[in-house]
Amino acid sequence: MKPTSHSKLYFAFADTFVLIKRSLRHIFKNLDQILSIVISPVMFMLLFRYVFGGAIDTGGTTYVNFLVAGILVQTLAFGANTTALSVANDLKQGIIERLKTLPIVSSGVLMGHVVADLVRNVLSSIVMIGIALLVGFRPEASFIDWLHILALVLAFTFAFSWLSAIMGLIAKSVEATQWIGFVIVFPLTFASSAFVPTDGMPRGLKFFAENQPVTHVIEAIRALMNGTDIGNHGMLSFVWCIGFALVAIPIAAYLFRNKKSR
Repeated sequence: MKPTSHSKLYFAFADTFVLIKRSLRHIFKNLDQILSIVISPVMFMLLFRYVFGGAIDTGGTTYVNFLVAGILVQTLAFGANTTALSVANDLKQGIIERLKTLPIVSSGVLMGHVVADLVRNVLSSIVMIGIALLVGFRPEASFIDWLHILALVLAFTFAFSWLSAIMGLIAKSVEATQWIGFVIVFPLTFASSAFVPTDGMPRGLKFFAENQPVTHVIEAIRALMNGTDIGNHGMLSFVWCIGFALVAIPIAAYLFRNKKSR
């Protein structure tokens, strides 16, 4: 019987699907990753809710309702950095070199890690919002608003994970990958409107905080959650995410094709 022939596109999707399953299995078989899904968002939620909740004036909304969007985006940013660590570990263990010897689509390796981060961040977001509801979070979002929030979560994670993949490919070691990710993610999340309103910030810091991409994502999600005017934050959030993805994906693919194991 003549074997069924398939197009290159079919095999590209098939290879990518297999590599996605590989990365997803790592989440549920690795206790550290399971704990990171639960502990990190819960810790930050409780810390900021009860340590800073009574000291920060957020205007017409409660601090917990103000806080949730910031914690959510911070969780997404640090969660997406797992892509860098996964890529760096694959390089260190020589897995990348072995995969390159196989007749598979090379971009599937990176896509596997990115999709795994999407799943991981969605699970972390659900856990964090569940804890937030227990400590006083009362959203005004409609079902459509929650769908918009989910779209922002996926778009932000997707774009940030590809940027994270570049970090994992250019870093010299797994340890270097960790501090590079921290140096980039920490100022973007804390020098934003995540935890305090930007009105009280010094002029230069305020200008940066109000015009950087993380703040636009936070403000868009915050407005959707609290039923307030989203303004241009939604549009700018997607513009930033699409722009980052369009730049990061070809760069990551190029670095991957020319990368050797450490």
